[in-house]
Amino acid sequence: MTGADPLVDAHVHAARLTTLKPSWSGWAERFSGAHDWQSAYDAAGDPVPERLDALFEAEGVDRALLFCEYSPRATGIQRIEDNLPIVEYNPVRFRLVANVNPHLHHPVASEVERQLDLGAVALKLHPVHAGFRPDDRELYPAYQVCRERGVPVIIHSGTSTFPGARARFGHPDLMLDVLEDFPDVDVVLAHGGRGGWYDSAAFLAMSRDNVWIDLAGLPPRKLPEYYARFDLTRLATKWIFGTDWPGVPGPARNAAALADLGLPADVLRAVRSGNAAKVFPGLAV
Repeated sequence: MTGADPLVDAHVHAARLTTLKPSWSGWAERFSGAHDWQSAYDAAGDPVPERLDALFEAEGVDRALLFCEYSPRATGIQRIEDNLPIVEYNPVRFRLVANVNPHLHHPVASEVERQLDLGAVALKLHPVHAGFRPDDRELYPAYQVCRERGVPVIIHSGTSTFPGARARFGHPDLMLDVLEDFPDVDVVLAHGGRGGWYDSAAFLAMSRDNVWIDLAGLPPRKLPEYYARFDLTRLATKWIFGTDWPGVPGPARNAAALADLGLPADVLRAVRSGNAAKVFPGLAV
């Protein structure tokens, strides 16, 4: 049954390897297992649009959100422009996601506008890799742009093992002021409080209509353990499927593991695609 339902992978990194620190490739190799993500790349370390499209087709992914990231202290620079050829090759399957770093982009609102004008359907912030508080008032103009444009904010919520990361900026509670000041902006907690903050992320998702959790980097079989203090079916109504590709054994494998949790069919469909369609504009699934 689940194989016939649409699948949205809302958390994908298809970066050019030459723009990244060696630790990024090491991360991908460590967590991908037997998944041959490198088959989508050429000898120079660049993703080949037709290969990447074929890979996601084979994995059963109908829509994929491509992240960029401007985090030179941790992983490197993944320019949004580098993802444009992939979207141009298959604009139905692939969508752009914007990213700003307040240490690099000033004023941040102008850069958010620029990247949204390229077609981005969301803004991703990575306070852990870039080293900033997500509730810094300097970022409020960026949140205001998202409010005006009707696009969600994805925030890295949890720890990171990359050298240069600052885990303290990943606590979900650092978004409390933002959630109160921008109640009409959807906020997606990427990684769901990974590490020691699962309860905080889950509480925010259950208590606020505009807060969601993306499952990127979380083995589905461990979700009942991570969120043991919550009713899993109720919490799953706020989940969005995402993998953190290529640092994953493959989207199809994660989707199958998600199905094995025994969620009601309507909830599973929502996690696979329905919730993403509510949050990210124009997915048409």
